[in-house]
Amino acid sequence: MSFTSNAFFVFLAIVFCLYWFVFGRNLKWQNLLVVAASFVFYGWWDWRFLLLIALTSFCSWGSGLLIGRFRDKPRKARRVSAANIILNLGILALFKYYDFFAQSFADLFLGGQADKLLLHLILPVGISFYTFQALSYSIDVYRGRIEPVKDVVQFFAYVSFFPQLVAGPIERATNLLPQFGRKREFDYALAVDGLRQMLWGFFKKIVIANFCAVYVDDVFAHPQWYTGTQVAAGAFFFAFQIYGDFSGYSDIAIGTAKLFGIRLMQNFRGPYFSRNIAEFWRRWHISLMSWFRDYLYIPLGGSRGSRGKTIRNVFIVFLLSGLWHGANWTFLAWGAYNAVLFLPLILSGSTRKFRDDIAPGRLLPSWKDAFRMLLTFVLVTLGWIIFRADTLPQAADLFLRMWRWEPGSGLDFLLNGQFLIRIPGIAVMLAVEWMSRTDGHALNMKGIRSRAARYLVYMALCTLIFFFSDNTSPNFIYFQF
Repeated sequence: MSFTSNAFFVFLAIVFCLYWFVFGRNLKWQNLLVVAASFVFYGWWDWRFLLLIALTSFCSWGSGLLIGRFRDKPRKARRVSAANIILNLGILALFKYYDFFAQSFADLFLGGQADKLLLHLILPVGISFYTFQALSYSIDVYRGRIEPVKDVVQFFAYVSFFPQLVAGPIERATNLLPQFGRKREFDYALAVDGLRQMLWGFFKKIVIANFCAVYVDDVFAHPQWYTGTQVAAGAFFFAFQIYGDFSGYSDIAIGTAKLFGIRLMQNFRGPYFSRNIAEFWRRWHISLMSWFRDYLYIPLGGSRGSRGKTIRNVFIVFLLSGLWHGANWTFLAWGAYNAVLFLPLILSGSTRKFRDDIAPGRLLPSWKDAFRMLLTFVLVTLGWIIFRADTLPQAADLFLRMWRWEPGSGLDFLLNGQFLIRIPGIAVMLAVEWMSRTDGHALNMKGIRSRAARYLVYMALCTLIFFFSDNTSPNFIYFQF
């Protein structure tokens, strides 16, 4: 079930009413409703994959109990934790990566004849997200950061909570799991804030991402039809398509959770206002990158050793991050590209620079910060070409075409309606998010005290969303991961 479907709004209204007005006084029944609703939400795509999420949840819950029982027997606890990690990663690898590696093996050694090796398994929606969320629980229990939960319903609610089930944020047990263990009271202010955040998420998805996708899809499908300027514009628009799409999903998910008295972690924090690539990755898909930091980068040694080891660890993290996004050489190349961008920062010892707010207390950034933000955006956008391309040869072709300059093509395109019609929406999004860059989300309305003015903003956004919405709107990009 997609957030942008009519079915979701009917589903949300029913679950909301049952959650607060029927089961509001009974925590266990509330949690059971969350599990049931989440399974309906997920099973809307394909009910057969409910068995996978149930298996992942049950095994991770059971491993937590066993690890807790073996506190005084560290060797046994380590074996249980390792077994759960291997099982869950094995399921993920089977469905997501087996055919990719089998085909790659066949290309290298069998002349591309891989028919007998391939399984042609359908990739379950969101499997990378809920697998990592379940793994974080068992690892944290093993590390002693959280006590194993005995209530299986509470744990299933944690893994399968429908707002963030298929595309994050990837929650930690230390934050989300305890919220399902305590009584929740309806918070009107929190619910209203959640609706605002949802509205902004729908604006980014439908008005920005979907509208940019029309042009982007055509450029990447038929690059030979376009000039270098037009290909560059396709990359530019994809940068805002993927941001509007993914951060829009996160806003809708976090806002929906607030309707049920649940607080999820922030997943984006003005990434296109970053002043270097390290800051960008502290602000983009925060839940994933912090997961890799805590469960991979730091255990590998992080930046505590020599620069050589730090570089090794950064490359491992980004290559696996690329592979996490999909079974394609383009994702691995994209991960390697981002790791290379880190090299100057590592060598200069400035990876931890710019951890403060951007231009605090100022309306505009300094010229120096503005240049840094522009340079970082350009570098990130070049990387998005690799990410979006279907194959590495196509990515190389797009890069070559982009640098081919044809006299007059730049001005002609800038004056073309296909370009101009998309710029106002992007400009509005950036302006609103810049003004709210230190807040939890953009549409907080802290600076607008007039109720009439606030409602005018709501009505304007709803009108734009209605005008740009249609029945052919594409699914969220990160559903495929």
